[in-house]
Amino acid sequence: MLSPSQVIVLATPVFFILIAVEWAVGLRRKRQTYHLADAISSLNLGVLSQTSAVFTKLLTLGIYTAVAGHMALVQADGFWMSLPGWLLALVFYDFCYYWLHRMGHEVGVLWAAHAVHHQSQDYNLSTALRQTSSGALLGWIFYLPMALAGVPPLVFAVVGLIDLLYQFWVHTEQVGRLGWFDRWFCAPSNHRVHHAVNDAYLDKNYGGILILWDRLFGSFKPEDENEPCVYGTRGLLKSWDPLWANATVYRQLAHDSWHARRLGDKLRVWLKPPGWRPADVAQRFPKPAFDLDEHRVIYAPPMSAGLRWFSALQFIALIAGTSLFLWQADQAPLAHNLLWFGVLLTVQWTLAAAMQGRIGPWLALMLQSGALATVTAALDLDAGHHVFKPLTMVFALLYLAVSARQSANTAGRYPKTQLLIAAGALLFSLAGDAFLMFEGFFIPGLVSFLLAHVCYIALLRGDAPWLAERKALACIALIAVGMYALLWLGGLPAALRLPVLAYVGVIAIMAAQAWSRHSVLRNPASLQVALGASVFMLSDSLLAINRFVQPLPWAAVGVLVTYYLAQALILHGWLQKAAAPMRRPADPAEKTMACQSSGSAGAH
Repeated sequence: MLSPSQVIVLATPVFFILIAVEWAVGLRRKRQTYHLADAISSLNLGVLSQTSAVFTKLLTLGIYTAVAGHMALVQADGFWMSLPGWLLALVFYDFCYYWLHRMGHEVGVLWAAHAVHHQSQDYNLSTALRQTSSGALLGWIFYLPMALAGVPPLVFAVVGLIDLLYQFWVHTEQVGRLGWFDRWFCAPSNHRVHHAVNDAYLDKNYGGILILWDRLFGSFKPEDENEPCVYGTRGLLKSWDPLWANATVYRQLAHDSWHARRLGDKLRVWLKPPGWRPADVAQRFPKPAFDLDEHRVIYAPPMSAGLRWFSALQFIALIAGTSLFLWQADQAPLAHNLLWFGVLLTVQWTLAAAMQGRIGPWLALMLQSGALATVTAALDLDAGHHVFKPLTMVFALLYLAVSARQSANTAGRYPKTQLLIAAGALLFSLAGDAFLMFEGFFIPGLVSFLLAHVCYIALLRGDAPWLAERKALACIALIAVGMYALLWLGGLPAALRLPVLAYVGVIAIMAAQAWSRHSVLRNPASLQVALGASVFMLSDSLLAINRFVQPLPWAAVGVLVTYYLAQALILHGWLQKAAAPMRRPADPAEKTMACQSSGSAGAH
């Protein structure tokens, strides 16, 4: 029997065909409701919802099965497996869903999960697939009545899937009013009202399949042709980041709870309706009033034609990878699922960051390739690892080259000498990666990375004084000495003591110079570089401990994740800072004289 994840995989082509049909209809009617980045963002969140459900369904179905098996008030599996039983179970599920959905709009912590589905300012079939990844944490509570009534877990899972799939088609503006159907069932007109932020429509029409529940419990509102729906949430997301989309309301609740002075308010923040804030918090951290006209302006950062093609192709690759993951997830070991989930999540985040202009396509490819290199190493997939490990640094070199070319005719072009030094650091890193993939080449690999760190030191010296921050130097030196002592005592071979000592000294100098540079430049880009240098120290420490002291669990994952993160932070941070016109900072003595001069001038 197919698992729910496999059913979703089989349904995916149908979803995309219907999305294509809706897009074509909108094009013909000159009433287009799609924007590429928004649609990809919604679908991206749907992917995350399904891949994360591989892990959370153990919570939801596990609790349901336990309650149904040990606490059911009635045991009547024969009835529930009959046609009347299936129909009653579907209605029962839809009734429970109504209350989950309604409480998702009336309780802050439940809204934090459900808000994801409402964040899009477009309303189309891609919005239907925009689902939360955290709803399962508390949503299972609302289905316990079905477990207590003895509805078998299989029946519960199937009717839940039917209820979910039904709701796909109601997310469209291309279908108008449907007469009698609208009076009984959730239809596009009814659900458009539910997604609107207009005062007249707010928090209405919660039904999943039946709109009857809304009519019974006073939450029904028909669509008014004189009041066009405006979509989104009150407080626009303005981001394509799938992680931020899932976390943003939780962050706001945590912020208000933390800053509330009264203990009761700290709890009420999570249980009160969305938007409720303690008076003291609202006074100290005011928010602008809701403006419907502001919400009519669609968030759409500009995207070049090349970026649009890149995003579309990336998304196709993501769907293919997700389908493979979901198809085999129920039979795969948990550790394997976690690793491949990490790869998919990396692709999702980098795709969103590229669409938003936070990173470039080549950096996105570098991070994605690094994730694949990490997983193939952890799972001993040597053929894939031998491709993706060197390919990652090739993408880094291409990122550097493209950035240099784009800046060639601007005032903020990169200094040629420093570009060559940066390229040297990446080339030596590429050589080190190649050597360390094979046994017997540890020393050549060590030398290659030593030279890479020397290049990074020269790069970071180019726009900052030499080791100006003494506290950073002392702290990092202390860490380096401790690490070397650990390696020495742990069994570092005598022949490697001097080479490893030189390596530890060089990488410590690199990290100290990075933090000294940040103490002078004081900007987010220099902080990225400093953090990257520190993460590089961590990566090398994990590698050395695993090799010379004792094997570490998941060593390949820890070493490679930190290594690629370090390379990306240093490269991206340096390119961000170096894009500005370079001006060599004054020496500390000159800075002191300048301060004294300005102080004297102020006195006069």
